[in-house]
Amino acid sequence: MKDIAARGAWYAAGLALGAATAVTELLFFLLAGLVLLPLLAWPRARRAALRWAGTVAGRLTTLEGRRLSRFLAVPVPPAHGSGQRTRYLAARCPLGLLGGVVLGCAVIGLAYGSFVFWGWLVTDIRYLGLVAVTSLAGFLLLFLAAQGIFGVALLEGRLARHFLGPSPQDRLEQRITQLATTRAGVLSAVDDERRRIERDLHDGVQQRLVALGMLLGRARRSRDPERAGELLRQAHEESRRALAELRDAAWRIHPAVLDEAGLRAALETVAERTPLPLTLEYEVDGAALARTVETVAYYVVSETVTNVVKHSGATRIGVSLSHEGAAGPLHLRVEDDGRGGADPAGGGLTGLASRVAALDGRLAVHSPPGGPTVVSAELPCA
Repeated sequence: MKDIAARGAWYAAGLALGAATAVTELLFFLLAGLVLLPLLAWPRARRAALRWAGTVAGRLTTLEGRRLSRFLAVPVPPAHGSGQRTRYLAARCPLGLLGGVVLGCAVIGLAYGSFVFWGWLVTDIRYLGLVAVTSLAGFLLLFLAAQGIFGVALLEGRLARHFLGPSPQDRLEQRITQLATTRAGVLSAVDDERRRIERDLHDGVQQRLVALGMLLGRARRSRDPERAGELLRQAHEESRRALAELRDAAWRIHPAVLDEAGLRAALETVAERTPLPLTLEYEVDGAALARTVETVAYYVVSETVTNVVKHSGATRIGVSLSHEGAAGPLHLRVEDDGRGGADPAGGGLTGLASRVAALDGRLAVHSPPGGPTVVSAELPCA
């Protein structure tokens, strides 16, 4: 309740300032009209006057942006031209004056509503019932005005985003740029993954197989049955290690359990294979997630847990996933109690960010020195 009251007070202050700026903007339009009307026949003078009007409109728009950001918590995108700013100011003038009217109604409602408490100090109250009814009407007006304050604040934000936001072509260009960037990031992540797989196979499985071949060759050349038996035993152990490393490499490429049993079973397997205590909170409703979402979520958890085990010095890991409704996003969070200081621009985290961005998701890393480190992701599911 305190938060709502504090926010309402900030909104009221913002609307009061907005009413004052609306009057200023109205005077600006009247002055600009009086200046431009006599100059319509002189192109050079008209262009100079338009430049002046555009400069003033830009300053007024900047002032409005600061007001919206400070009091109404509305981030205002930068306008792309003087015409865009002028149209915004023209549309905002009546809305700003409406905000002033709503604040006036709030003040009147508060005065009438509280009159029953302070009216006896300034006058003789003879009809207490009528005063009580008037106070109730005043409190009703105050309640409606409070609702109006929140409504006008909401309209202020929508108006600013409508007139000052990017045009459809600008949004299309931004989307194309974003898709090109995410595609390049995915290709880079895939190349890094291929290099890692090649390195794991070369440094792990291949070395095991070479050692296995050498042991078998020495066993074939040995003339001592006991020595040959010992070499065969070592070769058998080496084949088991090679098979385990090959199984681990295949698991890191893509776990079969993810396709067979789903995301939860795959994450439970990650928890079983992790040497640190890992707590898994899986709060996903019964609706099946898309295969691509499950895959990206699995890799975010798996790679983050691997990095924690290798680099963080943590003693515990917490993983939580939540998803509400079929159209809601999947929220993912991995937290550890390690030393912190993880670099979001590092190769591993950059690859995860590229995977998440490919689904129009967001990845955030909070890792202050000393910890804890929190890696969170939001994956759209609609």
